[in-house]
Amino acid sequence: MKLIENVREMQQYSESLRLSGKRLAVVPTMGALHNGHLALVRLAKRHADVVVMTIFVNPLQFAPTEDFSRYPRPFERDKALAASEGVDVLFHPQLNELYAEQFETFVALDHISQKLEGKIRPTHFRGVATVVSKLFNITKPHIAVFGEKDAQQLMLVRKMVRDLNFDIEIIPAPIEREADGLAMSSRNAYLSPEERRAATALFQALVLAEKKIRSGERNAEAVCAYTLNQITSATLLAKPDYAAIVRTDDFEEAVTLQEGTEYFLLLAVRFGNVRLLDNCRFVV
Repeated sequence: MKLIENVREMQQYSESLRLSGKRLAVVPTMGALHNGHLALVRLAKRHADVVVMTIFVNPLQFAPTEDFSRYPRPFERDKALAASEGVDVLFHPQLNELYAEQFETFVALDHISQKLEGKIRPTHFRGVATVVSKLFNITKPHIAVFGEKDAQQLMLVRKMVRDLNFDIEIIPAPIEREADGLAMSSRNAYLSPEERRAATALFQALVLAEKKIRSGERNAEAVCAYTLNQITSATLLAKPDYAAIVRTDDFEEAVTLQEGTEYFLLLAVRFGNVRLLDNCRFVV
C-alpha cells in the first residue's frame, strides 16, 4: 500500500494511473476504521482497479461544541487495517495541506443541508461538501463509495456531484451492523457499556416500524412517533433528536406513504454525549 501525504503528489499519482487506463475509486473516511469502512473498500474493489482511501478528520464539519479534538485518530491501526483489506493508496494529508492559511472558499448546498441534521448542526454540511469536493479534485476518482448510514450526507454528495458536474459515479453501500444490530460507527467507541447495550434500541425500533408499515400504516408522522416511542420505552438513556421519513430520490419529508415509493426512515438519538444516526430503507 502506498502512503501519500502531499496534495500535489496525490494529484500526480492519480493522473498517472488514469493515463495508464486504470479505473480509480475513492473511499473518504475520517479514520478510526471499523468493518463498516472496510466494507466500503470491498465494494470499491469490485468496481475499480485501484482503491484510494482518504483519512482526514475534517474540522469544518465540527461545530465548536462538538468532538473534533477528541475524535479518535489511531492512525497506525488504521493504516494496518487499510493495507490488510487491499487498499492501494492511503491519502493522509495534514491540516495545512487541505486548508492553507486564509482559506476562504466553501461549497454549500442551500436546501438539503438546511433540514434534519442541518438544522441541528448548521455548519456541518458546508464542511462535508467542501472537503469532499477537495478530495475529489485531489484523488481524481472515477467512482466514490459512501455508506448509507449517513443517508443525508450521501444524498448531499450525490446532489453536489450532479449540480457541479463532477464526472464521478457515487456508489452507496448498505449499513454494516454489529451482531446485536447496532449500526457500526466510529462514535460507538465513546459509549459506556450501559449506553452501548441501550443503543440496540435503535435497530429494534426500526425493525418494528417496518412491520407497522407492512401492516398498512401510511401516515408518516404516526410511524415516526411510534418509532420514537419504541426507543424511549426501551431505555431511559435515549434522548431522540428526531425521527423522519424522506423519499430516497429527493430527500423530501413524507406526509402520506405512497405505494411503490422508496423511503428512508431516519433516526438521530443521543446516549449521554454520544449522538448516533441510524436508518432503514423501505419500499411501500
